Amino acid sequence: MAAQDTTPHTVVDKTEEAPPTQGPPTARERFRAPASRRLTKRGRLWLLLGIVLVLLVGGFFLWRYLSSYESTDDAQVDVHIYPVSARISGYVIAVNVGDNQYVEKGTVLVEIDPRDYQVAVDKAKADLASAEATARSLNINVPITSVNTLSQLSFSGSGVEDAVAGLAAAEKQLAAAQAQVQQAEANDVKAQDDLIRYKQLVDKQDVSAQIYDQALAAAKASTATVAATHANEAAVGQAVQQARSRVAEAEANLRAAQTRPQQIASTRARALSAVADVEQKGAALAQAELNLGYTKILAPVSGEVTKTVVVGLNVQPGQQMLTVVPLHDVWITANFKETQMKYMRPGQPVRIHLDSSGRDYQGHVDSIAGATGPVFSVLPPENATGNYVKIVQRIPVKIVLDPGENRDLQLRPGMSVEATVYLR
Repeated sequence: MAAQDTTPHTVVDKTEEAPPTQGPPTARERFRAPASRRLTKRGRLWLLLGIVLVLLVGGFFLWRYLSSYESTDDAQVDVHIYPVSARISGYVIAVNVGDNQYVEKGTVLVEIDPRDYQVAVDKAKADLASAEATARSLNINVPITSVNTLSQLSFSGSGVEDAVAGLAAAEKQLAAAQAQVQQAEANDVKAQDDLIRYKQLVDKQDVSAQIYDQALAAAKASTATVAATHANEAAVGQAVQQARSRVAEAEANLRAAQTRPQQIASTRARALSAVADVEQKGAALAQAELNLGYTKILAPVSGEVTKTVVVGLNVQPGQQMLTVVPLHDVWITANFKETQMKYMRPGQPVRIHLDSSGRDYQGHVDSIAGATGPVFSVLPPENATGNYVKIVQRIPVKIVLDPGENRDLQLRPGMSVEATVYLR
């Protein structure tokens, strides 16, 4: 029988059940205890194996995820900045844009006083008109001179032939006249001899005086015939000299006519020179018109303008006046470590995080630079030294934005970004 509990105790709510009294384990409980302990150890083993498996799977997927991209914060927004300079010298009369104003391609930015260049255009037009008139006149003279030369050459050749033929006829007439003179002189000698003989016979009265008179008349006639033949010979000789002069003149005309081809060549050369002068004057006019067009300076691309020119400034050729930044054509230059470049290829997608606004942009790898950044620096490092320390180099990677990503033109050149390239 249990001992009587003499300690005071409180009233117990009968609605609450008293906890079971734990006494010493029974034989059956002592028999089952080792099996429960064995089940608890097996569960712990399986739990440990599950945890390890979960860690391995999680680690694998974590490794897959971390190795699926490469990221760098050494990246910035780049763009080609277009300097706008003067191509001619002159006085600035108008500046049509303000600082940071957005302009479209072809907008007139600056105007230079065009009056001097308009005068140059007018002068060039006048010079060209004069050169064209000269060229037209020379080109007309060339065919006319050619025709006249051919006809004159033909006429001179026929004139020489006629003169030579006339000379030959005159020489024949001279030879005939000389023969007549010889014959007349011979007849005169015979007549004079007959007159002498008849004179002697008349004096002896061997012949009648009538016969003597006939001999005297014949002698006088032969003397007159000799004089006439000499006069004819002189006239024919003069005709021969005239014929010879005509031959010499015709030959001189022929030689002059034969020089006409050289004169044609000279005229043709002057015509070609005039044509070349026309081309030169045309080129001068074109240059003057170009210079006149250069008085209006246009925007080479669409973008925001930064200006350093004001009205009243005298500019010189090559002097920079404005800068146009095409914000619609920006790209990202990300400098990745060389250890990050193993699986990076053009065309891979990229996420660009803009530091200033926290906005993300989508793009893709456009190209990878052909050398590391220090190679392009003004003073590249020289590694061939005794105190060489290996440094992981960085390679510039050009990243372009996908179409429509920069519609609001919030990406400005020089801004810092974070670039993440997804390799898989």
